[in-house]
Formats: sequence, C-alpha cells, structure tokens
Amino acid sequence: MPGRVQLFLAFLLAPVVGFYLAFSLTNPVHSLEESPLQLQLDKTRAQIADVGEALDETRDAARETAAVIEELHEAAEMEKEYYETRQKKIDQLVAASQSQVKMSEDVLDQILSSMLGDPIGQTFGKNATVKVYSLTEAGYRGYMAKVRLHNPNALKVVLANDKTVSDGETTSHAARRKGAILAVNAGGFYKIDGKLAVLGTTVVDGQIVTFSTNTNLSFVGFNKNGRLVGGKVTSREQLEKMDVLQGASFLPTLLQDGRRMPIPKEWANQRQPRTMIGHFSNGDLLFIVIDGRRKGWSNGVTLEEAQSKLLEFKVRDAYNLDGGGSSAFYYNGKILNRPSDGRERPVTSNIVILP
Repeated sequence: MPGRVQLFLAFLLAPVVGFYLAFSLTNPVHSLEESPLQLQLDKTRAQIADVGEALDETRDAARETAAVIEELHEAAEMEKEYYETRQKKIDQLVAASQSQVKMSEDVLDQILSSMLGDPIGQTFGKNATVKVYSLTEAGYRGYMAKVRLHNPNALKVVLANDKTVSDGETTSHAARRKGAILAVNAGGFYKIDGKLAVLGTTVVDGQIVTFSTNTNLSFVGFNKNGRLVGGKVTSREQLEKMDVLQGASFLPTLLQDGRRMPIPKEWANQRQPRTMIGHFSNGDLLFIVIDGRRKGWSNGVTLEEAQSKLLEFKVRDAYNLDGGGSSAFYYNGKILNRPSDGRERPVTSNIVILP
C-alpha cells in the first residue's frame, strides 16, 4: 500500500519536476533579451530617446530665437519711432526755417518799400527773382536791384568778348549776348598796348582766369551756393577754399558783417558815380548804381554816405565796384541810369543775372 502511494505521488510531481528542470536549464527570459526583436526594440527606444532630446533642444532654441526676434522687433519699433520723431522735428525745423526766410523776405521788402516805394519792375524767373527800385526816394539818382537766386549758375561774370584782354564791351551788349534780365558793370581794368585788360583777380565759371596778389584790391565773388564772398585774397589756395564760381576785383570793401570798413584816404569824401554790390542778412543780393558827374542831374555819392545808406537798407556785406563812367544798370532790355559819359563805356567785365 505505501508503495502505491509513493508511486502515485511520483506521477503527480513528475510534471512539476520536469518543468523546473527545463526552466533551470534554459532561461526563457534570457533568451528573449538576446533575441533580434529585443535588440531592435532597444535600438528604437534609444532612437526615440535621442529624438526626444533633440526635440527638447529644438524647443529651447525656438524659445531663444523667439526671444531674440521679439527683442529685434522691439528695437526696430523703437528705432522707427526715433526716426519718425526725428524726421518730424526736421520737417518742423525746415518749415519754421522756410517761414522765417519768407518772413525775413517780407520784412525786408517792407523796409525797402517804406524807404524807396514799390518796385518799378519785378521778374519772377526760374533762376532768379529780381525786384528793381528807384533810389529817388532815398535822395539819389540811380537804381537798386534785390535779387534772390534760385540757381547759383544764374549769376555770371562775363568778360568782354569772353577775353581777359580786349577792346571792351558795354554792359547792355554783354547782357543781351547772354540773354540776361539784369546786369551791372563789374571789375576794374587798365590799358595795355591799346587794349583793355581786367584788373586783379577774376574768376569765370569756377576757373581762375587772372590772379593778383595786390592787397589794395578787394575781391568780390560768388560761391557755389550763390552767396557773396570776398575781401582780401592773397593766395590761390585761399581763393580755391572759397569755392568761388564767379568773381572780379576793385576797391574798397564797404561793409563787413554789418560794420563799416575804412575808406582809403585817396578815396575819402569824393562824390562820384558808383556801382556797388552786397547782400542782405537773408542772403539776397543787391546791385546798386548811382549816377554822378552830371550837373543838374546828379553829382554822385561819397563812399561814406554809401556806407550809411547801405546800413539803413539792412545790408550786411558790401563792396565798391568800378564806377565813374563805367557805371551802368541794365534791366529788362535797356539801360536805366544815365552814364556820366553820356553813353555806355566799354568795360572788361560785367555781372549778369539770367532769368
């Protein structure tokens, strides 16, 4: 009986013992870990992990890029606002400046009109605005032109027959030859071998055609902006730095920065026909011719009197040009003044204004 029981238990436990022995000899989990499928899964998991890290890095970079873009946008907006504000201020300044210039011009016109009456002639050209006044109300026989240049090239120094040595040319002939609306005689001259030669330093269209170091002479020039410049010129380098487009020479300088300049003794208190040039504080130019040496008409003006009158006209800088029988004032096709010789004198240079 015990033998049968033991045999029964042996049969009962046999499967368990077999399973145990099989499991102990071959570990199925170990086999699974070493299988190709498991290796592929591990590789995939590693790739997924790498992709996750890359995505994290990309998100961080994207956040940093977005922050930089936002900063750039803010900076651009600030810069835009700055430039818009600055441009607005510039526009306001330009408008104020233009308004001030216009006001200055209006005030100047009112001053001149109160002293001289209304203009006897006006030309509103593309290159220049010209207003011509009679000087009768100021006590003189002569004329004054106030000129506002719109184009610096509208003002020209014209040599007689375009030469430095010639037989001379009248102011009206030079004006008509160049198609000018306004013209006055310019620099002095001297005779050489029966011809007339320009005196001192002369500049035509930016070219120095004659140069002199004569310190007794005053140079009268116009720079590339159409502004009046001049005074004592002692070297070519000095002249070149002035950026002169046109210029001629005579003497003396009458006003400088609104101050009277000394009159040479040999010129003091002499009444003569005069041609003078200057500019107002707003940059407008003036050309004046006063008759003289004509009994019953006009004895002329002294340079001292001229200085006083120019200051009354609110002139800032002024120069005396060649006078006497050379003085001529041409406007709108004819000579308005009465030259002392009874007719125009041929001269070596004239200043003309193109309309």
